[in-house]
Amino acid sequence: MKISRLLFTIHSYFGLITGVFLLLLGLSGSALVFMEELDEWLNQDLLTVQVQAKPLPLDSLYQKITQRYPRLDGLAWINPSAKASDAYTFRLYSNDGKLHTYDLELISLNPYTAEVLREGRYDQFQSGIMQWLFQFHFSFHLGAPGAALTAIFGLTMLISILTGLVVYRKFFWKALTFRVKIKWKNWRTASSDLHRVVGVWALLFNLIIFFTGFWMNKFAFDSSYWKGETQPSKANIAMPQSFDDMLAKAKKALPEFKPTYVYFPTQEERNFNVIGERPRDWALFGASNAVIVDPQKGSILAMSTLDKATWSEKLEALVYPLHVGSFGGLPIRILYILIGLTPGLLSITGFLLWWRRRGKKRPKFVKLNAQA
Repeated sequence: MKISRLLFTIHSYFGLITGVFLLLLGLSGSALVFMEELDEWLNQDLLTVQVQAKPLPLDSLYQKITQRYPRLDGLAWINPSAKASDAYTFRLYSNDGKLHTYDLELISLNPYTAEVLREGRYDQFQSGIMQWLFQFHFSFHLGAPGAALTAIFGLTMLISILTGLVVYRKFFWKALTFRVKIKWKNWRTASSDLHRVVGVWALLFNLIIFFTGFWMNKFAFDSSYWKGETQPSKANIAMPQSFDDMLAKAKKALPEFKPTYVYFPTQEERNFNVIGERPRDWALFGASNAVIVDPQKGSILAMSTLDKATWSEKLEALVYPLHVGSFGGLPIRILYILIGLTPGLLSITGFLLWWRRRGKKRPKFVKLNAQA
């Protein structure tokens, strides 16, 4: 009995302390399920270009960006599957040497003229609301401490879920077998029933979402990451090899390879990296194929494919698709949106339950004082 009461206390206070943050994480996460589609829709006029004979070489666009941003840790082409009428969008990785900033920036170019159509930091709305939400979701726009804080909230939610499972264990099967009806006669009974029913039905998905969220942010507990964040980006260095040639070589190395992310180095110690998917791959593992090319010599340094991955590598590959719901088409993505709203609902109903219990105790306190 004492253990159950202790677990109930832990469940309650973990939920109360992190409730507002979990509400924000859930709402932003739901919006980000359709990040690419919403960004394209919101900026359709801005990011649609007039089709011309042939796009400029990637080398020209790279030169345009690096001249505009002379100090970068690297940059990535994040829509290499762009249609002929789409702008090319690049994510810029920089570092101002401050721990409290997470220095992601974005620039979209007309691939035929290299005209800048959109640019800005992720913590500013010039880059777009979806980019702002993306960075907020994993760091609260607080840099390295924010990324660690988000990971900690992932752990606290896991503890809250597991303690809730023990506390409401007798209620679990009743909820799963639809033997519980939500009583709507007042806010007290409605909040209590909603908290338990929603908590049970969203249990597995929330365990997956918050564990994978923690796992992706565990880098924030690495001391070397914090040290690196205090070192500002160095001046860009020109690469001797053609990026167009290296991309063509990467595609040739893996038949039916469809790039989804192309990383361009701006520093001597970094390599050209192409990540993508192949038709035969299971969507649950996401884009799990990669080709790494030496930008100094143009030779392939390494190549990895899903079919040759170890079990640990496959488990690692599961993390991102499971977190964002990118593996099952529209029904799964809609489910993820709904599940993403449940932490907020659980936080609100949990607060109402705490408030109700607090209200029950208050008259006794008042009565004792009155007698005194």
